[in-house]
Amino acid sequence: MNVQLFIPCFVDQLFPETAFNMVKVLEKLGCNVNYNTEQTCCGQPAFNAGYQDECRSVATKFLKDFHTYDYIVAPSGSCTGFVRNYYGKLFDNSAAHNDVKLLKKNLYEFTEFLTDVLRVSDLGATLEGTGTYHDACGALRECGIKEGPRKLLSNVKGLELKEMNDCEVCCGFGGTFSVKFEPISIGMGEQKVLNAIDSGADYLISTDLSCLMHLEGYIRKHGHNIKIMHIADVLASGW
Repeated sequence: MNVQLFIPCFVDQLFPETAFNMVKVLEKLGCNVNYNTEQTCCGQPAFNAGYQDECRSVATKFLKDFHTYDYIVAPSGSCTGFVRNYYGKLFDNSAAHNDVKLLKKNLYEFTEFLTDVLRVSDLGATLEGTGTYHDACGALRECGIKEGPRKLLSNVKGLELKEMNDCEVCCGFGGTFSVKFEPISIGMGEQKVLNAIDSGADYLISTDLSCLMHLEGYIRKHGHNIKIMHIADVLASGW
């Protein structure tokens, strides 16, 4: 099975190890993984800031970079959800309509691809400790992803999974929201971290590094003893 990687901007620049771990998992499952080095942003930051014309320009390049019949897999529910749910509006009544349709059909968030396409739930991973899962808004609300990540994590040997209070509540990042409404964003992040700590978790796990990056900033500043982990990093552990 051929798979094209879509690596979001912040993963490429700040968390490249997660991208490599995603490749590690996909190759273990027999996928032929390819990466188009010409790829850039999906356009979500510009769109969220109100710059639709600029977003459309970036999204047009994205359509060209991922004009493929292969599966496209990304370690981000946020970016996946944006492309799926908003590209149709960006390119409504345009010549790119069929390209958008093809892209939306082939694009999957990482855990969604594992559970819904490859039909796997046990990667043979091992991680000692207790973990709690944060339902990132992009994954949960934009892509409808909830049970799949939990199923994958439940099969990680040595990892005890505990639900924290308000696991589905936003962490406060929200891209430009955290810039425009910093005090509110910090307060939401604080509540999320404290809920994770109260669960007794050693690891705060999610599908989205945008959320985890935001939460890690609070964790580091206040010296809390809990570690953030993308689910791809968890699934690539111990083998």
